[in-house]
Amino acid sequence: MEKTIKIILAILLFACLLDMPYGFFQWVRFVALVGFGVLVYQANQQGKQTEMIVFGALALLFQPFFKISLGRELWNVVDVIVGIGLLISAFRKPKSSID
Repeated sequence: MEKTIKIILAILLFACLLDMPYGFFQWVRFVALVGFGVLVYQANQQGKQTEMIVFGALALLFQPFFKISLGRELWNVVDVIVGIGLLISAFRKPKSSID
């Protein structure tokens, strides 16, 4: 489920690069908040503190209630960087621990 959430969020963030109505961007922000919230919870359950902090920060960045005004160009850069990061983290192999 974690991989699916990351892929869906990445696709939505890449779709933000297109010329879409403003309502789409609001919807993406809400979906991103929920998706990153789920990822924070899963990272916490797995004891992955770094991922928990990163996903928590992204949830705050994309939340729709107190908008962070970065301008269209900067938001596009953020969307691409976060989308690429999500895809990398979705498809990277977990490090095997040697006990």
